[in-house]
Amino acid sequence: MAGSAQPPTAAAGNGGGPDGGSLSGDGEAFGDRSLSQGLSVLVGLALCVTMLGLGCAVELGQLGHQLRRPVGLLLALLAQFVAMPLLAFLLALIFALDEVAAVAVLLCGCCPGGNLSNLMSVLVDGDMNLSIIMTASSTLLALFLMPLCLWIYSRHWINTALVRLLPLGAVSLTLGSTLLPIGLGVLIRYRHPRAADLLVKISLWSLLVTLVILFILTGTMLGPDLLAHIPASVYAIAVLMPLAGYALGYGLATVFKMPPHCRRTVSLETGCQNVQLCTAILKLTFPPELIGGMYMFPLLYALFQSAEAGLFVLVYKMYGRDSYKQDTLGEEEDTDISYKKLKEEEVADTSYGTVTTEEHNSIQMEPTQTAL
Repeated sequence: MAGSAQPPTAAAGNGGGPDGGSLSGDGEAFGDRSLSQGLSVLVGLALCVTMLGLGCAVELGQLGHQLRRPVGLLLALLAQFVAMPLLAFLLALIFALDEVAAVAVLLCGCCPGGNLSNLMSVLVDGDMNLSIIMTASSTLLALFLMPLCLWIYSRHWINTALVRLLPLGAVSLTLGSTLLPIGLGVLIRYRHPRAADLLVKISLWSLLVTLVILFILTGTMLGPDLLAHIPASVYAIAVLMPLAGYALGYGLATVFKMPPHCRRTVSLETGCQNVQLCTAILKLTFPPELIGGMYMFPLLYALFQSAEAGLFVLVYKMYGRDSYKQDTLGEEEDTDISYKKLKEEEVADTSYGTVTTEEHNSIQMEPTQTAL
């Protein structure tokens, strides 16, 4: 295996072209510096905190409801393991990525939804229950479907050393390790709801802090030539992929004829990937001399998915929130009118109940009696 891993590194050392393969030479920065060990610990802890927060956001009652009517489960399956992996594969082909960049893009596309979407769903008045269930469902489904998707879509690059060494077993092991903090979070939610609410907030803040730290540490390890080593095609995919994911999610929810607030939720769930998981898999399961600087791709994806989701929220706050309030107010007014009509009918029935009983016999006699 060591011999088969040599060609990508050698190619990078000879100053290969400006594609994903040239980044593999930067893997020495990850392997030779002691800072790499601290980075691995940080990635592992960030993943545990993220999964713990996800578990704390799940309520057993919601899970039971979704099992009886598994719309969220079906949407998570279609969005995260049909639409996004296919999108990542097509983008890798369109931009003619080499095996190193393609594996990083595919890995990010095959990841389950991230809890950034839960926060964004709140900001666009989405369906929080649907958002949490989709995130949790896709995370559990990833245990089986993520390695399967990677195996299917990496066939195009099967003759390369990196894909032949694709550690599907290690990917499955990393995914399996996330079940423990998720289960612990569900237990905390069941027994200590207030503590669970606090942990959810901590996990959301840790997402931002972790990404900032990872950017700083990775930039330190790779040095000032980082931007020069990342090809323009990778930047383009990091911009287009979350944007296309948001559009695909909205279209998917439209096909299911869901209401507008659910469409916004599914849109965010589809485009927001679990970049902590993607980063952990790249860092903990792939040899650094092979994956090299493409370790940066999920960080770039996180940057652009957050920026684009922020624009989504901004546009909604400026143009969509008023219509949402009007729709909500209209529903409340309809409810009030219906209630008033119902009360009036009840009053009418009570006042003239005796008249209607003998309506056919005394309807003409009553006006005379009333006049008297």
